[in-house]
Amino acid sequence: MTSGGDEQVVATRSALVAAATERLLGTLRAAPDAWDAPSMLPGWTRGHVATHVARNADSFTWMLDGAAADEVREQYPGGAPTRAAAIDAGAARSGADLLADVERSAARFAAACSRVEPGVWSRTVRATTADIPAGQLLWSRLREVEVHHADLGLGFGPADWSAGFVAEELPLRVGGLAVRLPRGTAVRLVAADGTDAWEVGVGPASVTVGGPRALLLGWLMGRDPGSGLQAPAGLPTLAPW
Repeated sequence: MTSGGDEQVVATRSALVAAATERLLGTLRAAPDAWDAPSMLPGWTRGHVATHVARNADSFTWMLDGAAADEVREQYPGGAPTRAAAIDAGAARSGADLLADVERSAARFAAACSRVEPGVWSRTVRATTADIPAGQLLWSRLREVEVHHADLGLGFGPADWSAGFVAEELPLRVGGLAVRLPRGTAVRLVAADGTDAWEVGVGPASVTVGGPRALLLGWLMGRDPGSGLQAPAGLPTLAPW
């Protein structure tokens, strides 16, 4: 994946983020007011998921504004405890308040992106996982929106992820698959349209898994059980990604 600094890449990813955000907001607007119901993430309600999506947007705005000021800012000042406390504090709000928070935080991030001068995208930001170029925040935000939209458990799943997201994210997840496989297991992933296949891991056991790209990605990201995939020898158990 590129660093995200090229103007065309920025424009393309910004459009993907905007479209994914609108799909998420559409789901939130139509959702029943049951935000204390369990989400697809263990231990989190739908309110937790929605609050996390909002705080993620604000953290990205914070880092991006820092890059524009030539400052390297920690994504969540205070680290993981501060992040967790903010999510817990917001999870029990009403559906209207949660929707407004997701809308406004997404708008703040979009506005921050629109202010960025081209050279800023190559500057360093301090995400929770690593120091990365600011341009990668666009892809990271797309991943957050698409994946957590599915985590809400409101009828949107991996099969609904945008083709643009799936096309670039799937090779990334395949690239990290080898260390998640059971020892002695190799996997051959085959896209349903037959245009791509990936060989990962070492034998002696070899497992073939085929199906639509979105469902392959959903399985690799732990968001789909793999029931829509073809795996004659059974699906291997993957370590968390």
